[in-house]
Amino acid sequence: MYQIKTYNAIAKEGLAEFGDNYRINQTDDADAYMIRSVDLHDHVFPKSLKAIARCGAGFNNIPLDKALENGTAVFNTPGGNANAVKELVLASMIIASRNIVAAANWSANAKPGADITLRTEKEKTNFNGTELLGKTVAVIGLGHVGSLVANACLDLGMKVVGYDPYLTVDAAWRLSDRIKRASSIADAVTDADFVTVHVPKNDETTGLIADAKIAQMKPTTILLNFSRLGIVDNKAVVEALNEGRLGKYYTDFSDATILHHNNIVIMPHIGGSTIEAEINCARMAARETTEFLETGNIKNSVNLPDVSAPFESDHRITLIHKNIPNMIGQISTNLAGRGINIENLVNKAKGKYAYTMIDIDEVDKKTRDSIVETLSAIPAVTRVRFLTREK
Repeated sequence: MYQIKTYNAIAKEGLAEFGDNYRINQTDDADAYMIRSVDLHDHVFPKSLKAIARCGAGFNNIPLDKALENGTAVFNTPGGNANAVKELVLASMIIASRNIVAAANWSANAKPGADITLRTEKEKTNFNGTELLGKTVAVIGLGHVGSLVANACLDLGMKVVGYDPYLTVDAAWRLSDRIKRASSIADAVTDADFVTVHVPKNDETTGLIADAKIAQMKPTTILLNFSRLGIVDNKAVVEALNEGRLGKYYTDFSDATILHHNNIVIMPHIGGSTIEAEINCARMAARETTEFLETGNIKNSVNLPDVSAPFESDHRITLIHKNIPNMIGQISTNLAGRGINIENLVNKAKGKYAYTMIDIDEVDKKTRDSIVETLSAIPAVTRVRFLTREK
């Protein structure tokens, strides 16, 4: 029986993915966590914890190295909320181009008893906007969200320029061949009426859109950041807006630097906050967790490599260990010394750690326990699991 502990409100449709061999409770000795936004950096992980599944794409609330030291795989759900974010980006582009926020505020602040009809006809020209049709949008990052945004903008009759130096084959297949591929961010943004950013946050992308990139945009460009706080330099944005070098800024991430500015609209991090997105992410997270716990296969891990192989032998041994020389030699020597034949072995590394799966024939319980004990004693190993295939 696997124990699943939840943090935050996890969609019931996701929890329903767990079968009879799982118990959802608040035990301190859980096999896996299902989480959303809870901050785990100061959390003490129990040794029983084999997996953490984040119901969303971001994972900066999870200490990845600390999880690896505990032998815990961390999963996220890339693409689970992509459509929700795409729709909010498109809505923001329309809101920005049609001055909808300012217009709605004007109507909301009208004095009781005023002749709204006459005032509206007189003053509505103050809110004249532009249409998206025929405008150019630069999409920086063409992953799950960026590719959806790019294709949707084409459907709205816009000209789309995309930039992504790390474009995967799968992402490329999702993109329309009518999207112009830029060779640099400068090339993408130079003639853009809109610039929307959809990249993960890391050392390379922090401050990606700052003074130099903004200087290459038109003074009327509308900039959107629905990826992560810090990818766009907010100080540079405010200075550009104040000096008339940028049109407007729409973002999903609040910061004191950008509060209360007439040309900045801040959403309270609602990009993935739809009922459908929460269900999609919860289902994905549950499926990733059950696959890992039952077969050892890894998909969408953020701290271990993706590893998958058919589970056809009687047993499977999985190990999370440091990525150092002679690990496979030590493991195979240990098994050979017991007269155990390896039917299949898969090993992949990601950074300082690696993951190994070994399939073997039937052995008795005493031998199983002994294998786990001796392999766990190897100093570079942080987790050993012994799985039995359901027949």
